[in-house]
Amino acid sequence: MARSILRTFALVLALTFIGGHAAAQSGRYHAVVDAAHRGTDGARTAGVPTWRTIGAALAAAPAGEAPYRVLVRNGRYHEKLSVTRPNVHLTGESRDGAVLTYDAAAGHAAPGGGTWGTRGSFTLRVAAPGFRLQRMTVENAFDYMANRRKAADDPTRLEGSQGVAVLTDSASDRSFFGDCVLRGHQDTLFTDGDRAYFTGCTILGSVDFIFGGGRTVFEDCDIVSLDRGSRTNNGYITAPSTPLSQPFGLVFIRGRLRKESPSMAANSVVLGRPWHPGADPTLVGSAVFIGTWMDDHVSAAGWTRMSMMNAAGERMWYEPEMSRFFEYGSTGPGAAPSPSRRVLTEQAAAYFTVAQVLRGWNPRAE
Repeated sequence: MARSILRTFALVLALTFIGGHAAAQSGRYHAVVDAAHRGTDGARTAGVPTWRTIGAALAAAPAGEAPYRVLVRNGRYHEKLSVTRPNVHLTGESRDGAVLTYDAAAGHAAPGGGTWGTRGSFTLRVAAPGFRLQRMTVENAFDYMANRRKAADDPTRLEGSQGVAVLTDSASDRSFFGDCVLRGHQDTLFTDGDRAYFTGCTILGSVDFIFGGGRTVFEDCDIVSLDRGSRTNNGYITAPSTPLSQPFGLVFIRGRLRKESPSMAANSVVLGRPWHPGADPTLVGSAVFIGTWMDDHVSAAGWTRMSMMNAAGERMWYEPEMSRFFEYGSTGPGAAPSPSRRVLTEQAAAYFTVAQVLRGWNPRAE
């Protein structure tokens, strides 16, 4: 009798928990995405419309600017997405389990003719304010290394190997990325909008894999350089193209510059190089590392130069000294002092805070 009562009590508790969980889920999210969903697309599950693809859930968002919150269940979603509605919030069931992936590269043919180009190669494009991505992985799955290993005369070798995972486009502002993974090789993250904030994220790549003219803070993030197999040149972490009129570009605060594996060559990755699209002299890249731990793959020289072709077809070289490249409080085996690595004063470094860089927006308060 006692056991029967206990079993009944346990069942009531379980049903109460399940019902409460469903109600909480219904109140918190406006849509659920589940790759394993076998019902009618958009049918309600536990009171919430459920879709098989993220794109379908986004297409169903009501017009307006009210937050639209979507829970993405674990699964691999092979989709190429542009977010053009304000205040879309995507939250994954788990960071490594909910994966948005696509494999476009700049040199691949685009559906409308021509090629994707770097800007069009994105997996996820943010083109509206108030976007939030939490607890998810976004990757550009183009096989950069397999393409790199092909012979120069191999007709299948792609010349445009850039593959963007995330693009914060010019219409974006107040973009929030928390506890996410961004994975690619060349050009993983293209920041080209206004304010963006990354916290607790892991960003992986090899060549210019954090680049663009956006105003972006990376706080407590792991920046992982992938091994290209070279003993001397495994790539470049940043390639900013910050407008001269903009005081801040790429700002890294209390993060870590890691390498893919212990066997990756020391002194083989530079902190960044100045990107001047179209040889535009009004773009003076800014990349600043504050309190950053650096592994030994980071080059002792720190930074390097970059060239671009101007409108007259002339090659123009841009030196790191011409850019706004600085460090302060770097630690770890890759933080060796060097005349080519400019260090901010304590007073100047105090200016590079989340509040200053993202002035007018407090991402921690949302």
